[in-house]
Amino acid sequence: MTDATVSPPLAADDGEPLKRKLARAERAYKLKSLALIAPLLGFLLLAFVLPIGTVLWKSVDNPELGRTMPATVAALEGWDGQAVPAEAVYAALVADLRALQASGQIGVATRRLNAELDGLRSLVNKTVRKLPAPEAVPVREALSALDPAWGELDTWRAFARAARPLTSLYLLAAVDRRVDVTSGDIVKVPDAEALYLEVFGRTFWMAAVVTVLCLGLGYPVAYWLASQPAGKANLLLILVMLPFWTSLLVRTAAWIVLLQSGGLINGALLGLGLIEQPLALVFNRLGVYIAMTHILLPFMILPLYAVMKGIPPAYVRAAVSLGAHPFKAFWRVYVPQTYAGVAAGALLVFILAIGYYITPALVGGPGDQMVSYFVAFFTNRTINWGMAAALGTLLLAATLALYAVYGRASRPPTPVRGK
Repeated sequence: MTDATVSPPLAADDGEPLKRKLARAERAYKLKSLALIAPLLGFLLLAFVLPIGTVLWKSVDNPELGRTMPATVAALEGWDGQAVPAEAVYAALVADLRALQASGQIGVATRRLNAELDGLRSLVNKTVRKLPAPEAVPVREALSALDPAWGELDTWRAFARAARPLTSLYLLAAVDRRVDVTSGDIVKVPDAEALYLEVFGRTFWMAAVVTVLCLGLGYPVAYWLASQPAGKANLLLILVMLPFWTSLLVRTAAWIVLLQSGGLINGALLGLGLIEQPLALVFNRLGVYIAMTHILLPFMILPLYAVMKGIPPAYVRAAVSLGAHPFKAFWRVYVPQTYAGVAAGALLVFILAIGYYITPALVGGPGDQMVSYFVAFFTNRTINWGMAAALGTLLLAATLALYAVYGRASRPPTPVRGK
């Protein structure tokens, strides 16, 4: 028996092991590739990840009381919520109120407190106007004599919730819920104050109607385009994409001109004698459906056309030659092969529709506004970033849920292996 000879490792011309040299070359290639895509990754981080993360954070961030009433927030950290706070908490409250009165920031604190419990704004404003003297002892008795609410447990529980660094207030309000002052349970807001669940329902319903309309109009158009010769189809596709080259605001304003009482459509109907008085086609739900369907129709046509272009027409002809009725052959053979395009187009149109703002705001009436209108309202008018972020977060969650459903539905079935 002889010992096996071990061959030396392969080496390059310079004597370096070839395996090490290949590993270094592969590492350099990966670094170059990473350097090439680094600008794109940076853009995605700054343009998408960071804004989305900011929105998610703003929906639970609760900094107002920590900035405006730091002494009271610090004094309430060890409070168990079972009894009225100690004298030190009242003293810290008076000190913070004096500082707020001097700085003019009382409105920031009272707005946040009133969101937790109605009446706290007027209570704090009343107390600021009649603050007890610095030498008043005990402070708790002085404040309770000023207003009995300062001796109530619910008042301080609301203070404690408003003092937390994170809050569920905005997310709960976005689904018409709130925390009960006494029990701490999540309860439904009174019917007179409930708004956002109806708005979300309206948003999803309007988006679904627009999606169905786009599918009903876009499917035959895409089928006709797919049946045309390549040169003619490309020319017609340019016409389909032509609206993309026009501003969304311009297209919406054009529909207002067309649909108004003295517009082209009503004028034509009156001229033909089909109607005796102008129809209400704008500043209502019908106008929103018409304008949004026109704007979003290309997003349905293009995915359908991409799928239909790859379906051989011989399949339908073969079914007809075997005795099937042309419509049955189309419905049973051709349509199932377009399901992927239908799903992609419907998902794209629906997701775009639930985030629309300009078109419903200009063409619709007060009862036709979608969630995006209230996001803009809280952002631009009331400067309530928490509420705007909460509504945006729920829209984002709905979008991700739709993507998850689409991904699950479009996944090919796993073949079952026979035993």
